[in-house]
Amino acid sequence: MRLHQLEITAFGPFGGSQTVDFDELSTAGLFLLHGPTGAGKTSVLDAVCYALYGTVPGARQSGQGMTLRSDHAAAGTRTEVRLELTVAGRRLEVTRQPPWERPKKRGSGTTLDKAQSWLREYDAAAAAWKDLSRSHQEIGEEITQLLGMSREQFCQVVLLPQGDFARFLRADAEARGRLLGRLFDTHRFAEVEKRLAERRRAAETQVREGDSELLADAHRMQQAAGAAMELPDLAPGEPGLADAVLCAAAVARSTAREHLTIAHCRLTAAESAHASADRALADVRELARLQRRFTEARERAALLEERSQGYRQAQARMERARKAEAVAPALDLREAADAEHRRAAAAEARARGLLPETFRDAGAAGLAAAARRTAEELGGLESARRGERRLAELHDERTELERQERDDEDVRREAESWLAGWDERRAGLQARVDAAQEAATRAEQLSGRRDPAGRRLGAARQRDELAHDVEAAQRQVLALTERAQQARAHWLDVKEQRLDSIAAELAAELKDGEPCAVCGSGVHPAPARKDAGHVDRAAEERALADFQRAEEERAQEAERLGLVHRALAAAEAEAGDIPTDRLAAEFEELERQYAEARDVASGLHAASEALRQAERERERRSTVRQEAEVRAASRTTRREALDRERTALDTELNQARGTAESVAARAAQLERRVALLTDAADTARAAEDTAQRLKDADARLADAAFRAGFDTPQAAAAALLDDADHRELQRRLDAWQSEEAAVRAVLAETDTAAAAQQQPADLTAAERTAAAAAQRLRDAASARDAAARRCTELDRLSTRATTSVRRLAPLRDEYDRVARLAGLAAGTSSDNERKMRLEAYVLAARLEQVAAAATVRLQRMSSGRYTLVHSDDRSGRGRSGLGLHVVDAWTGRERDTATLSGGETFFASLALALGLADVVTDEAGGVRLDTLFIDEGFGSLDDQTLDEVLDVLDSLRERDRSVGIVSHVADLRRRIHAQLEVVKGRSGSVLRQRGTG
Repeated sequence: MRLHQLEITAFGPFGGSQTVDFDELSTAGLFLLHGPTGAGKTSVLDAVCYALYGTVPGARQSGQGMTLRSDHAAAGTRTEVRLELTVAGRRLEVTRQPPWERPKKRGSGTTLDKAQSWLREYDAAAAAWKDLSRSHQEIGEEITQLLGMSREQFCQVVLLPQGDFARFLRADAEARGRLLGRLFDTHRFAEVEKRLAERRRAAETQVREGDSELLADAHRMQQAAGAAMELPDLAPGEPGLADAVLCAAAVARSTAREHLTIAHCRLTAAESAHASADRALADVRELARLQRRFTEARERAALLEERSQGYRQAQARMERARKAEAVAPALDLREAADAEHRRAAAAEARARGLLPETFRDAGAAGLAAAARRTAEELGGLESARRGERRLAELHDERTELERQERDDEDVRREAESWLAGWDERRAGLQARVDAAQEAATRAEQLSGRRDPAGRRLGAARQRDELAHDVEAAQRQVLALTERAQQARAHWLDVKEQRLDSIAAELAAELKDGEPCAVCGSGVHPAPARKDAGHVDRAAEERALADFQRAEEERAQEAERLGLVHRALAAAEAEAGDIPTDRLAAEFEELERQYAEARDVASGLHAASEALRQAERERERRSTVRQEAEVRAASRTTRREALDRERTALDTELNQARGTAESVAARAAQLERRVALLTDAADTARAAEDTAQRLKDADARLADAAFRAGFDTPQAAAAALLDDADHRELQRRLDAWQSEEAAVRAVLAETDTAAAAQQQPADLTAAERTAAAAAQRLRDAASARDAAARRCTELDRLSTRATTSVRRLAPLRDEYDRVARLAGLAAGTSSDNERKMRLEAYVLAARLEQVAAAATVRLQRMSSGRYTLVHSDDRSGRGRSGLGLHVVDAWTGRERDTATLSGGETFFASLALALGLADVVTDEAGGVRLDTLFIDEGFGSLDDQTLDEVLDVLDSLRERDRSVGIVSHVADLRRRIHAQLEVVKGRSGSVLRQRGTG
């Protein structure tokens, strides 16, 4: 993976748009990302991680969405991160925009825009970019698959956080395990441990449940067998339980079969005795029945003879009732006519009682004529009724007019009261508006003075800082100049010495027979010899290189001094010679006046709005008062018309009411009189009709009674029987006849007469004998059934226990096997000598690889002194942990990494981070990482160690790899020429990039 270009807009501390050209920085292989604390060095790395994974690293993960947005950004600028990179041979461009609250396009306020993401790929054949996806999820999956690393692995491998690895060196085994588990994804091994433990618990539960069921069946067999079976004193899961239960069950089954044979013999004997007793009892019962039957028949015959007189009287009564049934219809007709006539007469009397004295003696025709005359008078009152209703409406309307008049008078008085104070109210509101406008003008004037004052104050503070920087830079330039002069003098001395000994150097190359390079002679009689102070070309070149390096450092510092001088001149031109504290006081006073003016001016809108509302209220109240006056004039005309109409109606209604209180009361009197007269006429006609029908019914009843043989109708009515009496009399006659026939039949039977001649039967003794035999039979049958059930139940439970034992055998074998595996994986088994869990074992192997990879670089950084080794010594609770020790070659001892000093801890953690990056890269599929970042920690190193560390980092450039160092150590700026500087300011941070040139 190689980064090419990063564009940041309104992200973190960067208020505007910033661009990082990694291709230019990576040319030197090693580049520096520096800047003051809080400027935003780490935010550059956050932007890289956010572009790739949509989140920022580590503890800064909470900074998502709108919190990623820069507080320095303009309101209309959207936060955006765009990263161009090459991974797996593909050139991609990832763009991400977190959600943000932008100003509304119409109106005031803000609206929330959702997060956006784009992924594009460069098509070399078409020389153009093509879109791949705009889905957050698809882009995340594509990037993760191409890199072969999760966000945690990327942040640990590419963005090497040295503070984390310093803690990793000093951490305990559990903390190391958590980090390594996230990087190498060993949770699947922990899941294996969990699955094995769950399988062990499940198998153990199945075995215990099977043993519990077996013991439950054994208890049931003991209940069935009684004392013939003894249960083993074993708990579920203990060995030998199954064999003991099966043995006890076999003994119980044998004993139960013996008891069943004995019960069969006893039952056969009881059945024979019971059959004999049943036959004897049946004979005695039959004799007793015949004797009782004969005795009962004789008693019933005597009783019939005593009741013969009543039978004959009932027959005569039934004959007389049959004759009276012919007269019944006439009797019913006469009773109906009489009842109807009595009801009609009563109704007539009630109706006449409600009439005045003048109508009580009138006939039906006279009453009908009086009702018609009263109805005609009632019809003439309908017009008066309408007039009376209209009079009530006039009264209500007059009352409503008076209420409206009172309401309008209240409205008019309220409007006049409010309008009376209008001039004073308007003057107060206008004064508020004028004051706010004056304050706004004053605030605008102060704002124009405030910004230049703020710039002068900033320039003065920068002037003071740069004055100290100029002095320090001048001292540094003098020191470097002196050092360069010394290096030049040394080089000249070495050069002069080499020139003095150049003859000896040339003579060393002479060979006999070959011409001299100076004189051309092939004879070399006395060649020059090298003395002890001889200087060769390499020494001269080293001296020259030292001089050039010193001169370059002097030139760089001189250039920096010139920059500081120019910055100081610009600051002095802006601030002048006014003291900084005086400028600060003036700026604070302007700020105070500006804040006061802004506070007063902020009320301009509210004051203007209050004035507009007051003017609208004045117009509304004037309109209300005018409308109330118009309604008052209209009501006066309407009131006069209502009074005239009411006077005319009063005259008309007085004539129609007569002596009644109202027309309605008069109409009610007439309606009641019409109803009474009509009812009386109807009841009189009905009474006359029913009297005639009653007379006709009496004549028909007398004729029917004579033809049926009765002297009077009353005698025929007395002979009649109702339905219930008729049925009862017929039932008594039928019962008498049936009883008499039955008695004669019994007395005529031969067997009954013969049984009456024998001795009385002893039924009680025979029943006692039969009951005793039946009880003995029941007892024997119950004993036989109980023995059979016991055998059946024991056989069923024994078969079930045998099946359970067979079923549990493979479960026990599986439980033993799974328990051994689970104990081995969890580190609790005796087979696991180091008491190491499976996940810890895998992580220990990974940690051993990391330690080996880190040692290669650690030995180079420490000049061969330190070596990192993995230790699997047991830690707490007797289990092996993820120990990490360092071997000191100077002492030959192995000690804990927590004993390293600050600088040693840094380069040890750096070596560990680089080794971990190599191992994780191999684990992720060997994805090539062409760009790495190392974050902080270099300030704890001395010059020699820093050189060794930089040599190690410089070796990472093999095969075109680039390494970015994030640090604010000043010495690194001199050693590393390719730099990306983060400069912070009041309007946000900016990036300044300097390449190898």
